[in-house]
Amino acid sequence: MIRFVPGVLIFIFWLYCVIDVITSREDGIRNLGKNIWLLIVFFFPLIGSIAWIAAGRPVAERPLTREQGAAPSFPEYERRGRFSAADPEKDEEFLRQVRERAEEQRRRHEEKKRAEREPQESQQPQSDEDSDPDPVT
Repeated sequence: MIRFVPGVLIFIFWLYCVIDVITSREDGIRNLGKNIWLLIVFFFPLIGSIAWIAAGRPVAERPLTREQGAAPSFPEYERRGRFSAADPEKDEEFLRQVRERAEEQRRRHEEKKRAEREPQESQQPQSDEDSDPDPVT
């Protein structure tokens, strides 16, 4: 029974590496292409798996620092490829445009609500005198 343990461990390690190669993103794999790594791991189970772990597996990305362009206190901006504004004047201009657009949308929404209320108010009776009183028995 014990003589099967190394074989089972190698099989589990090989299976892990095959799944890892398949699920890894193409742009994160190092040194060779994804298909080449899959063939190496598939046809050379032990050596290929060790080579994959040592030379092919993607390296975990560290969060960006402020110097690298990350915005502080916002984890969604710490991803690679997301950068904060480099020019404060352009950033202020952008924020001004966003505020103007938000005010315009708010104004249009209020006008639409007011226009919807006006026809409803004109359809309602103006006073209780116009309506028929309840008959007294």
